[in-house]
Amino acid sequence: MAALFGRRMRRGAASTAVAAAAMAALSASGAPSAVGEQPAASAAERPSAGASGQEDPSVTGDSPYHTDLPPLKGPGRNDPPDETPATGSAESGIPATVLDAYRKAEASLAASNPRCRVPWELLAAIGKVESGHARGGRLDTNGTTPSPILGPVLNGVGFANISDTDGGAYDGDTLHDRAVGPMQFIPQTWESWGRDGNGDGRRDPNNIYDAALAAGSYLCAHDRDLTVERDLHQAILGYNRSQEYLRTVLHWYDYYRKGAHEVPDGSQPAPGAPTGTGGKTPSPAPVRPGTPSPSPTKPGKPTKPGKPTKPAKPGDGSSSKPTPPPTTPPPTTPPPTTPAPATRLVDLGDGALSAPAGERFAERPAVRAERADKKPAAQAKVRFTLAGETGTTFEGGATTVTVTTKADGVAKAPALLAGGKPGALTVKATLLGTTEPVTLGLRGEVTAPRADKLVRTDETELTCEAGATFAGRIALTATRDGQAAPGVAATATVLAGADPADGEKAADQGPYFLTPGDEPAEDRRTRELTLTTDAKGNLLLPELHTDDTTGTFRLRVETTGGAVVVLELKVTDPA
Repeated sequence: MAALFGRRMRRGAASTAVAAAAMAALSASGAPSAVGEQPAASAAERPSAGASGQEDPSVTGDSPYHTDLPPLKGPGRNDPPDETPATGSAESGIPATVLDAYRKAEASLAASNPRCRVPWELLAAIGKVESGHARGGRLDTNGTTPSPILGPVLNGVGFANISDTDGGAYDGDTLHDRAVGPMQFIPQTWESWGRDGNGDGRRDPNNIYDAALAAGSYLCAHDRDLTVERDLHQAILGYNRSQEYLRTVLHWYDYYRKGAHEVPDGSQPAPGAPTGTGGKTPSPAPVRPGTPSPSPTKPGKPTKPGKPTKPAKPGDGSSSKPTPPPTTPPPTTPPPTTPAPATRLVDLGDGALSAPAGERFAERPAVRAERADKKPAAQAKVRFTLAGETGTTFEGGATTVTVTTKADGVAKAPALLAGGKPGALTVKATLLGTTEPVTLGLRGEVTAPRADKLVRTDETELTCEAGATFAGRIALTATRDGQAAPGVAATATVLAGADPADGEKAADQGPYFLTPGDEPAEDRRTRELTLTTDAKGNLLLPELHTDDTTGTFRLRVETTGGAVVVLELKVTDPA
């Protein structure tokens, strides 16, 4: 978070030596050009926090960050001996849950974006300078901070000026934005890059799993390969546009690559307030009207040291204790405002939810929570519950999920997976935390299963003499997305003529099927029947007989979903 008050000065000449040693050590390591001086990214090169081609603030809004550097060994320093990662120094320890989140983000991105090759050590370096690893791993059992980690109000006084974009949903401030969470995302950047890293159906910037995956996704934007120095530097500068920030992150990145170990959550002291500014000079504090500006004082002549005074005697009305100097209270941040609660729900669907059995619904149930003034209500809790006998579930197998609305008041349920039984279903959306029940019933339907491909299992020519029965039964297989399609309805129809121009109406003579029953065969003849594929998607037609009509006919088989096979039937004169 490259901040906006003055660059923090390190302690004396020793600090200069430490910084020089750090740069030398890092340059000697295998890290890609770790701290080389590189001009700041131009507007065309800077990664955008929003849609492609749109110039947005950096991930953190260039807020303050922790400037402490990792410890280095060198002559004349009282350093502890080298230790293994399992029992390493306190600085190389990373809280267990935080370390797990960094590693899981790396694994997730390796599967979804293998080109990027984001290392968990880079996420750890950013997490270190942004929040001290979520304040030393102070997290609940789900990986969420007990209270939000908030950056300063970005109101243009010493910092960037970013007006509120989330209605206070993430940062509790309805006037200006603030960086939020262990990886310090400003709300508008989180809206674009927020991810669900722990699979709970929410994107929460205060959750380390969600935040770490979101940070990794952002670093991988623009098809970057983070093993390439330029891509690595541009990714970090997009997170915070400061050369000081770039150098600080690269120092920690190199440090963690050389060894890091797991420590218990909360076992490390919480870091102090972030102070890094990336070398930017803060704007002067505003002067209230009527307040005289301080004028510089001329230096006076040095005075001679006076004689030491005798200590005061008891009871003479004086005190031997020195009077403490007056203290100036630190500036306070205005308390975050609490948004008005939600009072109603609005269905955002464009029609009935529908999907074939066994498939994913194309549309997700969605509602908008609104306040009494009909404005969107952020941070409202909405519970979605499935009702019906279709066997439909939300993705993951649950039938009840709770979702928190975003800044626009919208709550979207996870994707629906249609069960195997066609029929009606209802998705109930209930607004939680209200005195009066607020529920919407969203109608849905599971339709018959479908197939997108139908093939005959052999290529034997279908020829038969008049008045006889075709040899063997016709067998076909139906599939959907390359998988067997069980329970799919199909219609088989005997058509007259070999040319489609002869029509699609069932023939009144020629080959025919016999329906089951006790009636005479003449009464059970049919040239159109309906069948269903078995558990493996197979379709076996009944025997096909012929009357005394000769010629060429067509057998058209079509499934639900539009898969079609047309076979040619030839009926010849008896031998």
